[in-house]
Amino acid sequence: MQDFAGRAAIAGIGLTELSRRSGVGEQALAVRACRLACADAGIEPREVDALLSYHLGDSAPAVAVAAALGIERLGWHNDIWGGGTQTASILGDAALLISSGLARHVLIYRAMNGRSGRRLTTLPTGRQDAYTRPYGLAGPLPMFALAATRYLHDTGLTEEHLHAVVAQSRANAAANPRAQRRDPLPLGDYLRLPYVCSPLRAADCCQESDGGCALLVSGVLDGPRIRAVVRAGGPGCSAMDRAPDVTTIFSAYVAPMLWSASGARPADVDAALLYDAYSWLVPRQLTDFGLTREPGPYLLERRHAWVNPHGGLLSEGYVHGLNNVAQAVRELRAGRSLALVTGFGGSYGSAALLESG
Repeated sequence: MQDFAGRAAIAGIGLTELSRRSGVGEQALAVRACRLACADAGIEPREVDALLSYHLGDSAPAVAVAAALGIERLGWHNDIWGGGTQTASILGDAALLISSGLARHVLIYRAMNGRSGRRLTTLPTGRQDAYTRPYGLAGPLPMFALAATRYLHDTGLTEEHLHAVVAQSRANAAANPRAQRRDPLPLGDYLRLPYVCSPLRAADCCQESDGGCALLVSGVLDGPRIRAVVRAGGPGCSAMDRAPDVTTIFSAYVAPMLWSASGARPADVDAALLYDAYSWLVPRQLTDFGLTREPGPYLLERRHAWVNPHGGLLSEGYVHGLNNVAQAVRELRAGRSLALVTGFGGSYGSAALLESG
């Protein structure tokens, strides 16, 4: 077990409205989400002594958010450069601060105008971007679509399996008033949608959302506990020039580490909040984490209905994955016992296990 296991709880969650045009800046979204998280935990913002956030140059600095919240004596704070890879591992950063005695209450937030402001689909994909962009591989979507093509070929999965992921996501989101996509998507309608980048249609890709999400992690308040967190990666679909297999995403690296660090087994998980930036990532993670050995029948028979019960990033919205962590807390509060949350960044990423408090 990790030294911080069980010593930090997610006592509060806050999520703003998810939209395509917020009409306010990222700082306003961040402050709103943080106030909601503090209220949910039953504390005043001034009691917070540490702030953490992750961003890609598209959010509000921790110092500015602290000042707007009225936190006059700010302790540890950090603006971490990174995207989806940080979604789960930032929980480990907070847990380490608490277990080391450096903080009692840590606010984690992510705020972005991901549709009306800086759109992630336009960001460079890394050091190889200068070499791939002239050939049309510009931004993350073409890169991960290329990996998806190979993945489908190798596994024998088809567009019907991708549809099963998307359609179930919509079905799960139907009862979620926060969700941006709630309409059913029959197979025929899905197949008629144009490709954005083959084999991915727009419905296979996560939302571009404006919104803010925050978590209040505490060493003294009750809530779902952080049991284990891992972060790892290797050559794969984030660095295709060095990839022995472009379909190998982060879960292939972090899953064995997570089970080893936690002492848990895949069968113990009863809430799975998987980073579904693209539909094909769901079956890949399901198999890597040992939640199924036969993803094809598993998807077509809709046995994955328990995954991302709020609709995930495909249907609820996209706050760089942190809204999935908020949903994990809701699931544990509602009676689930062990939640898996993941953070995707190609072949680099993170995963965490949260347990009921």
